[in-house]
Amino acid sequence: MPDSHDDVAVFILCGGMGTRLKEETEHRPKPMVPIGDHPIVWHIMRSYAAHGFRRFVLCLGFKGQVIKDYFLNYTALNSDFTVDLQSNGVEFHSVDHDQDWEVTLASTGQLNMTGSRIAQAARRYLGDAEHFAVTYGDGLTDADFSEEFEFHRSHGRLGTVLGVNPPTRFGELKLEGDRVLEFDEKPELAENRINGGFFFFRRGFVDYLSEDPSCVLEREPLVRLAQDGGLSMFRHDGFWACMDTQRDRDHLNQLWSQGKAPWVP
Repeated sequence: MPDSHDDVAVFILCGGMGTRLKEETEHRPKPMVPIGDHPIVWHIMRSYAAHGFRRFVLCLGFKGQVIKDYFLNYTALNSDFTVDLQSNGVEFHSVDHDQDWEVTLASTGQLNMTGSRIAQAARRYLGDAEHFAVTYGDGLTDADFSEEFEFHRSHGRLGTVLGVNPPTRFGELKLEGDRVLEFDEKPELAENRINGGFFFFRRGFVDYLSEDPSCVLEREPLVRLAQDGGLSMFRHDGFWACMDTQRDRDHLNQLWSQGKAPWVP
């Protein structure tokens, strides 16, 4: 069994409009786009839960009611039940899932930016916890969140970001003049790391945020945190993917349907 981190809330940004995935997000928010039989946010939460994190705060905005409806009806969607149409009573014959998560659905504004959403939700639901996690509602990884959290706690800085080096989308040609010496279809950026979107913070980071709708987590708050020497990087060389486009979604669905999904605990 993984160590329990029940005191650490995982804040998931679920409020964006997902404009680059318009085929899917016209009628539902991006975190509800399915991979297999479950929305991608379920896959993200399941990955955290596999490492002992079971308390989630979903920061809602665009079409947030769809996410509220999903979790309000979660047991019904995953169980057999009988409805007495006269009394409107419901009898559940079994609970056919093993999720023991605590899920808070927090409305954080229709057009608010990421930093504003986290600031609002943290003010209401962080409680007395010393640490919290932040991620987006569209990314998957096989990173060990317990290891990242222990790394975060050990270095004493306010924040930790998962640093990944995903393969590029385009093939790389290594040349000698006009002669191709080597063709690499999907080379990795060996020395360059990007923000993988899986963070841990100490509660003091909330002071870097603002509830102003224009506050963007990735701009002034994180830029200033790094300048102040308060941000560390946890290196991850395994699987990482972000569902930005229909092509990304198709790739993740293919991995899931073939039983080759690296993010599955």
